[in-house]
Amino acid sequence: MITTFFGSDALGSNGAFLVALVLGFGFGVALELAGFGSSRKLSGIFYFRDMTVLKVMFTAMITAMLGLHLLLAVGVITNDQIYFLPTVYGAQILGGLIFGVGFAMAGWCPGTAAVGVASGRLDAVIFLVGAMVGSVLFNELYPTLAPVYHWGDVGVKFLWAALGVSSNVFVLVFAWVAVVAFWGAEWIEKKVAGTGVYLGSRFLKVFSIAILVVGVAQAILPSATPTPVATAGAGEPALLAAVEAGEDHIEPEELADRLMAGDKTLVLVDIRTPAEFAAFHIPGAVNVSVSELPDYLAPHKNQGTIVLYSNGMTHPAQARDALARLGFNNAYLLTDGLDGFMRRVLKPVSLREAPVPSDLGAKIRAWRLFFLGSPKSSAPQPALAPAEANKLVLPEWLAQNLSRQDVRIIDVRPQPAYNSGHIPGAVRVDPEHLRGVVGGVSSMLLPGDMIARHLGLLGITPKTTVVIVPSEKLQDATLVAIALERVGHRRYAILDGGWERWVAEKRPVDTALPEVHPTEYPFDPKADTFSVDYRTVLQHSERRTAVLLDVRPADAFSGKKVEEARGGHIPGAVNRPFTSDVATTNGTTALKPVAELEQAYAGLIPSKDSPVVVSCRTGHQASQTFYVLKHLLGYRNVMWYDGGWTEWASRPELPVESKP
Repeated sequence: MITTFFGSDALGSNGAFLVALVLGFGFGVALELAGFGSSRKLSGIFYFRDMTVLKVMFTAMITAMLGLHLLLAVGVITNDQIYFLPTVYGAQILGGLIFGVGFAMAGWCPGTAAVGVASGRLDAVIFLVGAMVGSVLFNELYPTLAPVYHWGDVGVKFLWAALGVSSNVFVLVFAWVAVVAFWGAEWIEKKVAGTGVYLGSRFLKVFSIAILVVGVAQAILPSATPTPVATAGAGEPALLAAVEAGEDHIEPEELADRLMAGDKTLVLVDIRTPAEFAAFHIPGAVNVSVSELPDYLAPHKNQGTIVLYSNGMTHPAQARDALARLGFNNAYLLTDGLDGFMRRVLKPVSLREAPVPSDLGAKIRAWRLFFLGSPKSSAPQPALAPAEANKLVLPEWLAQNLSRQDVRIIDVRPQPAYNSGHIPGAVRVDPEHLRGVVGGVSSMLLPGDMIARHLGLLGITPKTTVVIVPSEKLQDATLVAIALERVGHRRYAILDGGWERWVAEKRPVDTALPEVHPTEYPFDPKADTFSVDYRTVLQHSERRTAVLLDVRPADAFSGKKVEEARGGHIPGAVNRPFTSDVATTNGTTALKPVAELEQAYAGLIPSKDSPVVVSCRTGHQASQTFYVLKHLLGYRNVMWYDGGWTEWASRPELPVESKP
């Protein structure tokens, strides 16, 4: 089976870049050979003088469709290795109209304009600059245009499923359409421009027969496509029967009881926008966009119970039906959505329209206590999402989830402090145990397989939610966090305010050692895409292709204080000490407000997509800045130089800058 860059989550790797570069050059050469370097030739399709655009595009579509469908049919590639573009009817129709008008007016599209630029076409340069300006404007106006961008979003929807036919039939019909289009294009060229050189030619006949043969061959394959969507039409009666029998939804009261009972088979998914999810959501839910549901829920397919909810029931119903067509027989929607859950589960007894029986009243009070916390406060308590959260969790959430078997608390304080009292169920991990000599450099983060062994001894699995408890040194917690990142463990968060806040809020403390059952943690060697070595940092320094952020104290950065082989900093680096991101209030050390951090880093880093390399002396302090940039502020291209100044200063061939 083929493993794609998308399937292995390696789209940001050097290998993926190289393949994309080669394919891009090949695509450009093909377009140039086809004449796409001339706007006159491109615009010829609007006057029926030159149908090259239609012929080239149909060739690309039919080749991709037949090839991909065949690979799927014989099992060489599977659905989870392919990114399926979501269907957004309104936005895509509007975008197509804008694209078409632009094409008709200029004779270029962005791709062909790039070919034209390579050929020295001035009008192509003007068009491409305009496209870039338009992209920048769209980015700046996105908050306003977001409703249009998502207008008509129905997730991943295949045309053959919408037509109620199998993909095999669709492929065969589309093959015929392609052949008719090729012959029709040649006929039109001959009638209008007197060309149509391929009309009736041996090449066109052989090419057409080859397309039809491949189309027919795939149509008669015993298992043409393993995609459940391909047979959606056959499943419609069963789907309708399930809806009629009420087997497609779960009641709010049942959901509340199962969540309170800690049902580990339950997967609760909030499909609203991230902003709505952040404002309030049912504790224990994760936020997943509709288009990402099949990939995210693949591990839970027909295992346990998947419950989808939004404010109402329309979108969850559509998503649930789509999942059912994909073979998910365990997907349900929440009756009346979040509004119904608030009304039927969380609404106080005193505000209900009708008298409430005593037994139901007791249940309502228990629900409110569980989901909202202390009855003195009706403010919703946050839940921890495994991958989408900002990696901070409040003591309220942890207190409510102490008894969960899928939560592991890691205390990074010194051993005597841990022995004197810790959060119930917590295990103590010395961050230094996750570091050692690697490549002759001391204090390096251990290789992923060794970290995975550590996690297994702690009883952690990929489905375990890890909560890290720091004390005064937040970087101890972030060093453990970056170790989790190295092996691909995304379900973790740091306790906001750490141990001091937990104690200040008078939450439970224990001295007993927890019961731990070792596991075999599966190591993903491709998970670490963020660690860089000195060679990469040197390239960025010489070419000025990344922001080099040194987070050591200012006197170490300037060279005034020397603790390594040499003093100073990497040429081109900027300095923001890691201590600038935290503040201590009433004995509790915590990160500064996000708005304050946003403003500070906006002055150092041009955009959220700018490459950033964070470093310190040994990678310890830099792990905190990595955490802040990536998980709290949303910077998308953050790298971590583990060797830091210890390695850089020890290599005499590497350049050094210093300032008084």
